[in-house]
Amino acid sequence: MRSHDKLPRAACALAIGLGALVGCTPGPAYVRPAVATPAHYKEARGGQPAAAGGAAGWLPAHPGDSASRGDWWTLFGDSTLDQLEARVNVGNQTIKKSLADLEQAKAMVGSARASYFPTITAGMQVDPYHTSQNVVGHSLAGKTVSDYAAGMTVSWEPDLFDRVGHQVDAAQARYQASEADLASVRLSMQAELAIAYVDLRELDAESALLKQTTSDYTRAKALVQTRFDGGIASASDLAQAETQLEVAKAQLIDLGEGRAQHEHAIATLVGVPPAELTLAPVNEALSVPAVPPGLPSTLLERRPDVAAAERRVAAANADVGEATSAFFPDLVLSATGGFESTSLSQWASLPSRFWAIGPALVGTLFDGGRRKQELSAARARHEAASADYRQTALNAFQEVEDNLASLDVLADESTTQQRAVDSSGHAAQLAMTRYQAGATDYLEVVSTQSVNLTQTRNLVELNRRRLEADVRLIKALGGSWASGDLPVAMRQ
Repeated sequence: MRSHDKLPRAACALAIGLGALVGCTPGPAYVRPAVATPAHYKEARGGQPAAAGGAAGWLPAHPGDSASRGDWWTLFGDSTLDQLEARVNVGNQTIKKSLADLEQAKAMVGSARASYFPTITAGMQVDPYHTSQNVVGHSLAGKTVSDYAAGMTVSWEPDLFDRVGHQVDAAQARYQASEADLASVRLSMQAELAIAYVDLRELDAESALLKQTTSDYTRAKALVQTRFDGGIASASDLAQAETQLEVAKAQLIDLGEGRAQHEHAIATLVGVPPAELTLAPVNEALSVPAVPPGLPSTLLERRPDVAAAERRVAAANADVGEATSAFFPDLVLSATGGFESTSLSQWASLPSRFWAIGPALVGTLFDGGRRKQELSAARARHEAASADYRQTALNAFQEVEDNLASLDVLADESTTQQRAVDSSGHAAQLAMTRYQAGATDYLEVVSTQSVNLTQTRNLVELNRRRLEADVRLIKALGGSWASGDLPVAMRQ
């Protein structure tokens, strides 16, 4: 055996021995931060049915953020809303940005995994050079020489202490967080569109009410005009009737501003200029659907923002592992080979070959505490991410409770408000009857009709607030349910 063959074999033996260390994993194992989860929702009472079943606690292997949110808006039973929501998913620019962010996170996972593989570089070089003639004792003094070289270098760093593994874990967790961010953005845009559409529809309902009111006031004014022409009614009665009619017309005109703005907002949400979207008025009011809140234990699985916060805790934990791996040495295996000659004709011949191979075990002995501080910073970021996760979960519970309370209170208020509308409408009818019989002046008619209009508009406003609370509750719940949880009946 030739002596120069012993070196690569010895290098290979050393590499194999060191490679046996692969699999060592310094750094903390990931443990999901604990979150206090109530057994039930405090405000889940009244008309809000609770979903049956549900697993207790988080299911790490099956996070709900990757599941389809479902076409939850179909609960409102409006075909126009269904069509608009379908356009949001493909046209909304905020969703497109989130999709691009997801692709970037996916690429970072691939970039991290690439560190598992060797790096191969190759190159060719031609270097003519001239040596000074005044160099004493140099065989090439005063001569021009060309150097022709071509070679390849292969280097590989085995992941002895899981530094690359932690980088991959962190990138993968951040990719999963981006997936959850996309689901959260999509749900937010869907909810924002639904609220804008609810407001638009309630403006249409209020507009229909005012149109009917102006029609009624027009007939009332005609009655007062007839009585005035007959000398029965006073000029004051006629002026009051005219004032009442014009005020109602002004209120009807004023609704146009709000409707235009909501229509423009819807156009922006679906990704088109306002000039390209026109929604015809609809007089029918939307029904208020019953939304099943489910169990608090399932909320952490269904909320995409909670899932995103949890994945960022996992990524921060992997960063701690990577910072810990920095305290261990790195093994670098490299090999270089090629051809080099001063003559192009001899360049590719066997005697012109060159090669080098050997491992290198490199570790940092002193860095002024830099690695220690970086590890401390990574641990602090992990603590911060854990706090963000717990706060996100707490906010989720609060949002559900807030909207459950809103729905209960608004449902009771709507029942009472409906009685106020009925009684004020009856009072207005009685006042008109009394006026026609000459038992009172027109001021009583104006007063009772104004009260009835105000109470009716308040009822329309309450319906809008209930619908918005329903949308916010759906968003707070993560926007999806099991098929058996969906209610068949609608609350009235």
